[in-house]
Amino acid sequence: MGQSSVTAAEPTNWVAARISKTSDVLDRAFDRGLTGHVIAERAGKRVTLADGSSAIEFVSCSYLGLEQHPELVDAAHEALRRFGVHFSIARNRARPVYLAELEQLLGEIYPGSRAVVFGTVSSTHLGTLPLLGAGALPGYPIAPGGVTFLVEKTAHASMQVLRGMLEQLGPVRRFELGDPDGLAHELREASVADRTPVLLVDGVGSMGGLVDVRHLHSVVAPYGGILYVDDAHGTSITGRHGAGYAFEAFGGALPPGVLITGSLSKAFGGIGGFVLVSGDADMLVLRKFANPLVFGQSVPVPMLAATVAAARLHLSGEVARRQEQLWANAASFDALTGGTLVNAGLRCPIRGVHCDDEDSAFALAERLRDAGILILPAFYPTVAAGTGLLRFALSSLHEPDQLALAARVLGQDRSESGPVSSSPSSDSEKVSDVAAC
Repeated sequence: MGQSSVTAAEPTNWVAARISKTSDVLDRAFDRGLTGHVIAERAGKRVTLADGSSAIEFVSCSYLGLEQHPELVDAAHEALRRFGVHFSIARNRARPVYLAELEQLLGEIYPGSRAVVFGTVSSTHLGTLPLLGAGALPGYPIAPGGVTFLVEKTAHASMQVLRGMLEQLGPVRRFELGDPDGLAHELREASVADRTPVLLVDGVGSMGGLVDVRHLHSVVAPYGGILYVDDAHGTSITGRHGAGYAFEAFGGALPPGVLITGSLSKAFGGIGGFVLVSGDADMLVLRKFANPLVFGQSVPVPMLAATVAAARLHLSGEVARRQEQLWANAASFDALTGGTLVNAGLRCPIRGVHCDDEDSAFALAERLRDAGILILPAFYPTVAAGTGLLRFALSSLHEPDQLALAARVLGQDRSESGPVSSSPSSDSEKVSDVAAC
C-alpha cells in the first residue's frame, strides 16, 4: 500500500498561511469589474447593473429560478403585511407559524427523515457538528473513544473553517477522494483507537463535480462510521419532489449513519439551510441545544413564508418541470461547447473553464464581461494556487440565445469552430482545453 496522503490539521495559523499564498488577482478582478457586481434590477437571467448597463448572469446559484416565481413573491408580501420585515427572537423562544409548516413540508420532500431548519447552511454545520461529535444525537452513537473527523480536502469552506473547533471533540484529519488507501488507513487508525470516524464531504461540489456519497457510506459503515454530506448545491436539482442529489443517490431514503445538509437558498428558491436526521429524538436535541438556534436569529419572516411557498412548489410538480428545463439547458450548453467544459455531461448545474494560470483566466473573464456575460472567476484558495476557474452556474431560466452567446465568446461554438479537445481529470469532472487558457 502506498504512503497515505492524509495529513493532520495544520497546527499553525492556517488563515495567515492561506493569505500569504494568495496573489492579488482577486483584487484585480474586483477592480476590473469581473466580480463583485452591483445588481440594480433583474428579469430572468438578464440583469441591470448599477451603472445602467445590461448583462446576462451565470453567477446566481438559483438553478431553478424559483425565487422569481409569483407564488413566492405573493407569500413574502402577505407575511410582510402580517409580521413586518422580521420577528427578532431565537426560534426556541418564539417562532412564526411558517417555521413548523416548512419543516413539515421538508418531511414530505424527504420521507423517513426529520428536518431542522437553520438560518444558513454555515449555521447548520455550526449547530450540528459539535452535537454530532459530542455523541449527543441519539440516532448517531459514538464509540467510547470519541470521534475522528475526516474532512475531504475539497469540502466546502463552511466546514473547513470549523476544523479548529472540531479538534476540541477529537482528532481532525483531511483526506482526498483520489486516495482511497489514505482514507482506508485513517479509518483503521480510528478503529484501533476505538473512535467513530465521521466523514465530512460535499454532495455536489461548489466548483462542480459529483461525490459518490453512496460509495463513501459503504466504505465508512463497516467501521461504525458516520457520513455527513453538505448537499447545498445538489438540493432540489433532481428527484420527483426535488429531494436533490445526495438523498436520491441513496435511493430516496436516509440510511443509518448518514446526515444530509441542504440549502434553501440556492435551487430551492428561498432562504436558509437544513439538516436531515434519522428521527424525532435527534431533531429535539438539535432544537434544544444547537447553538445558532438557541442564541441566533431565525430566517426573516417574509423570506420564511416565501420558502414555504417554494416547498409547496416542490411537491406540486413545478420543480420537476423546471428540472427538465435545467438539464435541457445543460445538454444544450455542453453541445455548444463541444463537451469540453468542467462537468460536461454530468447532472451537475455547474460548468467551468479551467485555466492553468491566473492571467489566462483573468483575460478570458474580461472577454466575457466585455460581451455582457457575468461569471464567477475563482482563484486560490478556491482552486489550486496559480490556476483559475471560470464558473458558469446554469439555470432553467437561461434562454437558448443566452447560452449560444456564452459559447461563442468562449470560442467554442461548434457551429463555427468545431469541438475543442478535452482531457478527463477524474471520474467526476473534465478539464477544458480551451485555446484561450
